[in-house]
Amino acid sequence: MIVLNAKKDPGWLSKIPPALQQDGCAIVEGVLEGDFLKKTEDAMYSVQEKIWASLGKERLNQAGELGILRIMAKFDDFFLKYLEIPELLQVIDLVLSPTAILQVQQGSILPSFPKGRAPAVFQNLFHMDFPRYLNGYPVAFNAFFAVSRFTKENGGTLLVPKTHQKPEVPTPEYLRSNAVSVECEAGSMFLFDSTLYHAAGENYSGKDRLGINHEFIRSYFKQQIDYVRALGDEVLQAQKPRTQQLLGWYTRTPASLEDYYRPEDQRLYRKGQG
Repeated sequence: MIVLNAKKDPGWLSKIPPALQQDGCAIVEGVLEGDFLKKTEDAMYSVQEKIWASLGKERLNQAGELGILRIMAKFDDFFLKYLEIPELLQVIDLVLSPTAILQVQQGSILPSFPKGRAPAVFQNLFHMDFPRYLNGYPVAFNAFFAVSRFTKENGGTLLVPKTHQKPEVPTPEYLRSNAVSVECEAGSMFLFDSTLYHAAGENYSGKDRLGINHEFIRSYFKQQIDYVRALGDEVLQAQKPRTQQLLGWYTRTPASLEDYYRPEDQRLYRKGQG
């Protein structure tokens, strides 16, 4: 898996498409600074408390997740700043298209357990985030930001290079024996084709491991969360046009004749969303 540095390597961006094509993954170091990371950490724990208060821990436990935070921007619009990170926007444009949208943004506060004692849930089983093979056509990729330093001991994400864009399903033995733990400094962004097999690692470090995963997808696919409805028109209208695009503001579906027959410059689904 190639490791690049956004600050030290002026040619890092051009190396991303071949890395994703060949191995299905790449690490880009030096993307986020310390102050931004500290604000992220504080905001994630605050949002976690708000989600617990909103849904209750028992309901979340029944979902079979470990520290997953969904629709974080509903509780703190700080997380929309992740959709303005220049390096991320460059990758989106190059790998997919300027019209791509956010399929999902989710925080991960992966708790620590004694070694070998972590409960078996979906996120720590090998899986694809886009579980469809479309004859090799790339339609989605993930951008995962390491808010904490990622190590093998704290559950750095397990990636299985070269398992992307294949119609065959790898055997569990192959996945286990070929998995590579993402180890990188806080502030790094690691990228992977959304058809690449991956899993959360096992955290036995004694401390939480924090990260934020994004999946971006071509605009004619549905989002996991309808962010326009979830966040509301007022929030969306306050964002930069590119953030609006990523959140799905220009890929909405008409719900009435009034919506359908809007003037072209006011339509909910704009031309060129492909």
